[in-house]
Amino acid sequence: MEGKPVLEQLSAYKPGKQVKDIQNEYGLSRIVKLASNENPYGFSKKVETFLTDNIKELNIYPDGNAGELRKTVADKWQVTESQLVFGSGSDEIVQMLCRAFLAPGLNTVMATPTFPQYRHHALIEGAEVKEVPTIEGKHNLEQMLQMVNENTKIMWLCSPNNPTGGIISKNQLHEFMLKCPKHVLIVLDEAYYEYLSKEFDPSAITLLSQHKNLIILRTFSKAYGLAGLRVGYGIADESVISKLNVVRGPFNTSSIAQKAAVIAIQDESFLDETLGYNVEVKHDFEKFLDQIKWGYYPTETNFILVKTPISGMEVFDFLLKRGFIVRPGELLGCPQTVRITLGQKDDMKELQRILYELEQQVSKER
Repeated sequence: MEGKPVLEQLSAYKPGKQVKDIQNEYGLSRIVKLASNENPYGFSKKVETFLTDNIKELNIYPDGNAGELRKTVADKWQVTESQLVFGSGSDEIVQMLCRAFLAPGLNTVMATPTFPQYRHHALIEGAEVKEVPTIEGKHNLEQMLQMVNENTKIMWLCSPNNPTGGIISKNQLHEFMLKCPKHVLIVLDEAYYEYLSKEFDPSAITLLSQHKNLIILRTFSKAYGLAGLRVGYGIADESVISKLNVVRGPFNTSSIAQKAAVIAIQDESFLDETLGYNVEVKHDFEKFLDQIKWGYYPTETNFILVKTPISGMEVFDFLLKRGFIVRPGELLGCPQTVRITLGQKDDMKELQRILYELEQQVSKER
């Protein structure tokens, strides 16, 4: 059966090997997964209590309007309920945006490297993709603006950027919004928003009243630790949201995910604890990388893109055999790097020991 011709040029998402498979292959008793930027501290105990005690009515369709979650998020960010759209992770909202606004003859602008699903779904819709290389992991905003023409429909901004961790400052974002033509929908993907230091918060939500061509994406998959439940959201002017609701599946977030997200966003103590641990581990790991003279990109996330003296694939293989799963940069458009999720303190200390061992081996071969 033939599909769209472009599908022959693209590949389906390939998840990494399962932990059990790696354990069997290498004879390991324990695996530490630091490849997917998941929250290593789990999720709110209040969510755990809900999942343990309140699973019922699974034979009933969820609230297609996500009413309780919608009200909770609207109150949290002081926006109207009609400014929100929910998805199976913010990934699905990326897909909805491409389906709603892109088509053959139109184009979209994005950084490279960045979150690959922007490009993937844009190509499926037949749009031209214009990519602008980052500068030391940060968006080249001026060059991206120069790529805009009358056929440009979406501009993708990922801040903090995945996989580099670089951010767009408040002043840069506000200036960019003023310069970008109004016919272009600016998608600000803030999947890692909660990890931002307060001094780097761009206050993007304050821009919504002035710029009807802005949508902000957030997710419960990262800092809130609900990656397995798949729930994210977008905040924008009603004119944008109404179009997304047309292409959105009627029951695209489950009843369990909706309720868990309500509980998670209200448990500020768990979030504060997670962020505190993350900062402590990040600073310690950066200090270690400085000691062994491995470069890295400054990051405002729960991961760090490390510059490696050998190929990222070689580092990936070395760590995998010792029970650590990271993401090789060669698969992310960043050769000779590895992206490492910041794990728990003891695991990161063990990772440091292993990387030091690797550095000693590499030094002997220099």
